Amino acid sequence: MDYGDKLFWLSVLIQRRYAQIGAEYDLTSLQATLLCAVKDEPRQMAYLAASLGMTKNALSQLVDRTERRHLVSRASSEQDRRVIMLSVTPTGKVLAEAVFAEAVFAETTKRLPDVAENLDADDQRDLERLATAIVDAAGVSASTSS
Repeated sequence: MDYGDKLFWLSVLIQRRYAQIGAEYDLTSLQATLLCAVKDEPRQMAYLAASLGMTKNALSQLVDRTERRHLVSRASSEQDRRVIMLSVTPTGKVLAEAVFAEAVFAETTKRLPDVAENLDADDQRDLERLATAIVDAAGVSASTSS
């Protein structure tokens, strides 16, 4: 297995854990990610599509499903009515704060290390350092502004 294959399978392992955690809260991985992206502030739909690597149509379908659960809502921007903003609803905020922010992220950080359980402590710290550097360089942290 070459390096690219190994990175692919590492991604699969991480996504599998993330999906298992989201499912415990009746959220798909994408719904959980969407809630995380808007839990602190409204975001432009175009920004979300680009950040999540989705087409606008696919994002709209995801938002439709999540909106039906009363977790997010769409509204026109006050500055430009053509721009659609996505916000978390009070119900979504409760879920995002109580379940996602506290439980899912905490659970994820507890469960994901088992992906690297066969590494010694130094290698685990190196993996954490490298993962942090990759995420920071990609600009996909939760604090990325719209």
